[in-house]
Amino acid sequence: MIRPIHVTRTFLPPREEFEIWLDQIYNSHTLTNNGPIHQELERSLKTRFDVPYLQLMANGTLALQLAIRALGVKGHVITTPFSYVATTSAILWEGCEPIFVDIDPKSCCIDPTLIEAAITSETTAILATHVYGVPCDVEAIDSIAKKHGLKVIYDAAHAFDVKFKGRSILQWGDASTLSFHATKLFHTIEGGAVIIQDKSVDHRMRLMRSFGHIGDEHYSLGINAKMSEVNAAMGMTVLPYVKGIIADRKVITEQYDQQLAGHGISRPDYSEEIEYNYAYHGVIFENSDQRKRVMDSLALENIYLRRYFYPSLNLLPYVAYSSCPVSESIADRVLSLPLYAGLTSDDVDRISGFVLKALK
Repeated sequence: MIRPIHVTRTFLPPREEFEIWLDQIYNSHTLTNNGPIHQELERSLKTRFDVPYLQLMANGTLALQLAIRALGVKGHVITTPFSYVATTSAILWEGCEPIFVDIDPKSCCIDPTLIEAAITSETTAILATHVYGVPCDVEAIDSIAKKHGLKVIYDAAHAFDVKFKGRSILQWGDASTLSFHATKLFHTIEGGAVIIQDKSVDHRMRLMRSFGHIGDEHYSLGINAKMSEVNAAMGMTVLPYVKGIIADRKVITEQYDQQLAGHGISRPDYSEEIEYNYAYHGVIFENSDQRKRVMDSLALENIYLRRYFYPSLNLLPYVAYSSCPVSESIADRVLSLPLYAGLTSDDVDRISGFVLKALK
């Protein structure tokens, strides 16, 4: 039987390298509560992205929730319908109302030309997603936010190591959040981070992340959103391999692009000013029938694709509907193809061949 190929596979560093960090944990008897490995990973990432403040989190969803709360966001939050459900869930969980604005059909990110028309007296923030590692139009969003006095949060779950004009994309906005889930190109098994630009907000978030107290002194409402030492240890083990992981994904992406070119399949586009990370390989078919035929046909070959993102979040049963025709259409036609370090050239040949066969 041919081995199954899934849309992603977690990168696992050499076990003996991970065990070096685990030995440190065993020797220190420190497993959590802002331990030394946790602190080292925070420092390493802050330096890597050249950002003033960075906090590790237990997962990417808590990162979003605490960013919203720490920035004092209330009322209406303008957001994208083309993202993972956690983006909308975090807004709702914090008692805010998502106001959906449609996406740019080229980038699949929120369309900045539609944002101002959605702003009301109740709008306090914009929460946008860098889709598949393709950045939003951060300059346009920044201009709109400054004009109207809005906070900007970027869901940058896909944007690890992405740069715009030579700068980390995480330097934009009042906050950016990362996911370090096992499916991401950099992971800590489970985990995430928040990048903050303001010292007072960073302090507020550190309290919120750790029950709102320091020692016996209690300052604010808080929860437990800390990353454990074991998760941080995995992050420190994976981090040296990220450059190579991205290089491998670039080779796979270029092979897909070459083999699938000219068959009516499109992909989100980005400018030459972007240093891309090849986070996902989302492909958009001409219609939903093609998408379904490809997905079903490849499943018969033990190749499992994912409708990522689906559904368009403005169609969730627990939000007020607003029309976003571009997002609705793309969500019905998009699939993510397998993409991970270790996927072979022969695998890509097989996958591409089955895609083309299904289209015919």
